[in-house]
Amino acid sequence: QVQLVESGGGLVQAGGSLRLSCAASERTFSRYVMGWFRQAPGKEREFVASITWNGESTDYTDSVKGRFTISRDNAKNMVYLQMNSLEPEDTAVYYCGARYGSRWDEDAIWGQGTQVTVSS
Repeated sequence: QVQLVESGGGLVQAGGSLRLSCAASERTFSRYVMGWFRQAPGKEREFVASITWNGESTDYTDSVKGRFTISRDNAKNMVYLQMNSLEPEDTAVYYCGARYGSRWDEDAIWGQGTQVTVSS
């Protein structure tokens, strides 16, 4: 089973940028749809972005469109989330997920998360 490790979180001022990285443990990584979710204090985990196995199709939640970009490098077993124009509302723990079935809530493997804090 693939294992995921996120990195790249931190504290940034509003308007700044961060790049999150997610390292996968196995070469079958390319089989998975990869995604980023986030969970703010007191809120449920929410979808942020996803990317198909070959990187040809991406999807974003409306609040991050035009600011965030998801990408992957199957040769390196890596997926990234470039976050620009960050807002305080983006503050959350960000989780990398690998989906092997049709549902994120039932058929996915998760990393431990990385904290992103955006100050106003």
